[in-house]
Amino acid sequence: MLSRTKRFGYDCIDLTNYLFGSYLKNHIRGQLIRSSTSIHANYRAARLAQSKAAFIAKISICIKEADESKMWPELISDKILLTERFNRELLRLMNEASELTSILISTRKTLSLSNKAY
Repeated sequence: MLSRTKRFGYDCIDLTNYLFGSYLKNHIRGQLIRSSTSIHANYRAARLAQSKAAFIAKISICIKEADESKMWPELISDKILLTERFNRELLRLMNEASELTSILISTRKTLSLSNKAY
């Protein structure tokens, strides 16, 4: 999962290299970089958490950021901010963000239901 969250952030950064020229594109560029890389940063922090509560808190941030990271490519697609040649990549990133969100929600749910100490 660590390499997957890292790869997702890098792939989003690569896409943003093509977003320039308008206020909206520049705004989305910064937001997508921030949210997609935050997943990896917070997942790393979760792995070092010193308590179950701290782990759940960091995973919850990852979930929020993964969901947000899906929204930005959706907006890029809906507003046609990139040419058609990026459609496949936008769809792939949206799917990956959805999968990451689902995995992280399952992780949080499993740990939340566990009575075991962290």
